Amino acid sequence: MGLFMTKNDIISMLYEKIGLPKKEAKEVVNVLFETMKSALVAGEQIKIAGYGTFNVRKKGLRKGRNPKTKEEYDIKPRKVVVFKACSELKKVPKKSDN
Repeated sequence: MGLFMTKNDIISMLYEKIGLPKKEAKEVVNVLFETMKSALVAGEQIKIAGYGTFNVRKKGLRKGRNPKTKEEYDIKPRKVVVFKACSELKKVPKKSDN
């Protein structure tokens, strides 16, 4: 399983690693996420150099199936946020590779 982080975890890391006061760290984190959210809602792409790209992808109507009953149903169209890592990030060895 991967790492699960909350906004408060990020705020605490900013406090612990660089000594940014928690009130300021909270403001930075909130501004960052609100800016990203606004851009994605507007359908814009977010590129972070050395990290990757966030995009909004539209998924069309498709068929789904209940695995227990095998009953088919329509899955409504929706928008999803997708992340594509840059080549630099893909080259970083995973901890399990060590």
